[in-house]
Amino acid sequence: MTRPDCKLGRLKKRSEFLYVRNGRYQARPTIVIQMRGHSARKDGINVGFTATKKIGNAVVRNRCKRRLRELARALLPLHGKSGFDYVFIARAKTAHAHWPDLQKDVEKALLRLA
Repeated sequence: MTRPDCKLGRLKKRSEFLYVRNGRYQARPTIVIQMRGHSARKDGINVGFTATKKIGNAVVRNRCKRRLRELARALLPLHGKSGFDYVFIARAKTAHAHWPDLQKDVEKALLRLA
């Protein structure tokens, strides 16, 4: 567990996303979360977000990523493991799901990964 006020790092390079892809994952109706530990780094949490074109146009994809960023900011410091990287993948229901349902799915996935 980490502190609720910790700052999350960001995954930006394709190679970082591909590295996390080979780790563990949890799929829920509104989201998929991938997780993998990083051997070179001992502490801190890095997070990346992705939404494919199958989700919708740019407006819908950006809405999904905004929602996922807010959920990661709120829930990863509480339920994430330090020294691990996380990738949040939007699904078709992410943009239109009710906020409590989306939050519950993310929380359940993070608890299962921990």
